[in-house]
Amino acid sequence: ERVLKMADGVLLLCDAFEGAMPQTRFVTQKALALGLKPIVVVNKVDKENCRPEEVYEQIFELFFNLEATEDQLDFPVIYGSSKQGWMSTDWKVPTTDIFALLDTVVATIPPAPINEGTLQMQITSLDYSSFVGRIAIGRVHRGTIKENQPITLIKRDGKMVKSRVKELYTFEGLGKIRTTEVGSGDICAVVGIDGFDIGDTIADFEAPEQLPVISIDEPTMNMLFTINNSPFFGKEGKLVTSQRIKDRLMKEMEKNLALKVVETQGADSWLVYGRGILHLSVLIETMRREGYELQVGQPQVIVKEIDGKKCEPIETLIVDVPGDVAGKVIELVTQRKGELLIMEPKGDLQHLEFEIPARGIIGLRNNVLTATAGEAIMAHRFKAYEPWKGTIPGRLNGVLISMDKGMTTAYSIDKLQDRGRFFVDPGVDIYEGQILGEH
Repeated sequence: ERVLKMADGVLLLCDAFEGAMPQTRFVTQKALALGLKPIVVVNKVDKENCRPEEVYEQIFELFFNLEATEDQLDFPVIYGSSKQGWMSTDWKVPTTDIFALLDTVVATIPPAPINEGTLQMQITSLDYSSFVGRIAIGRVHRGTIKENQPITLIKRDGKMVKSRVKELYTFEGLGKIRTTEVGSGDICAVVGIDGFDIGDTIADFEAPEQLPVISIDEPTMNMLFTINNSPFFGKEGKLVTSQRIKDRLMKEMEKNLALKVVETQGADSWLVYGRGILHLSVLIETMRREGYELQVGQPQVIVKEIDGKKCEPIETLIVDVPGDVAGKVIELVTQRKGELLIMEPKGDLQHLEFEIPARGIIGLRNNVLTATAGEAIMAHRFKAYEPWKGTIPGRLNGVLISMDKGMTTAYSIDKLQDRGRFFVDPGVDIYEGQILGEH
């Protein structure tokens, strides 16, 4: 949403077989609401069983449902194959280059508007440098910004702070180039301003005017992060202390706006709020790769009271599966309070659409892939807060627990294989009481 405010147009990229995915709908809705001009690019038309015409109709219907304007509904469509390196206005007539796409961008996307007047620039992103600290990134909405220029920083709550621009950078390719002046319509990085947040306005020193504040979607889920106090403490990571983990979470919160970290009563644990399982799991995996060692609790959805009713986040779930296993998927989803909305053929697959509580999606992917022999294609997105759907049954299976500390062996696992499904491989260190599998 913040990045879209810096754009003049959008390219909507779709698979020639899959069509519009749930995340496509979410981003497209935001782009159309901002009045951006779309160009639809249908990729992978070299695939067998591709259906470009149907995808085009699906995109048009999507735009119509999202209340696109007449001008936005009159969008150009480019077909092509990134793998083979060509784009064309007709998917049946391959070319040898991508000039059709570039020409369409030049002809369709309007140039950046040039607004004369006093300086206005909204901070929509930020960067960090160990040399200069936090860097504000945004698009100059009006006027020009110059090096060493005195400015007024207008906070989200309207508070004004006087400051000065030390350095200015523009973007070229994947790098930055230092400059002395940036005009209206250009995107730049500003060094030297302290205490800013996303959504703040950099305005004229003497006659500051604030731009509309950017709203950020609230978190829907939280997890408890704690230090690792298991028997294997310190074996996999180097950054294990509570202060290191706390500093890393606070640093992440500076640039990851949808993330929220709240300290608990214990000194070694924090509640981390995010936009869903994927949002939190990306953070956990990034920290693990950086050498942090931590424990995480079970994800919990954030419940709200709306009009006196207990409400929870509901997601739209889309699953494409072979027809012979569609029944298994429907059973798995409905067990978790999911409701089937659409069931229709899509090539040789069945296209299923559900509404399901966000808490019902936790752990669902593995179960669906197991039930469909890995052939299911799953995607989901947040829809809205709706009344509580009731209790979802807990664990249906029992667990296999280690009786002693040591290393797993192929012989032991082989003998117990018929008792259940193991989470560990042979040759893995385990501790007493560790859950090794389910039965």
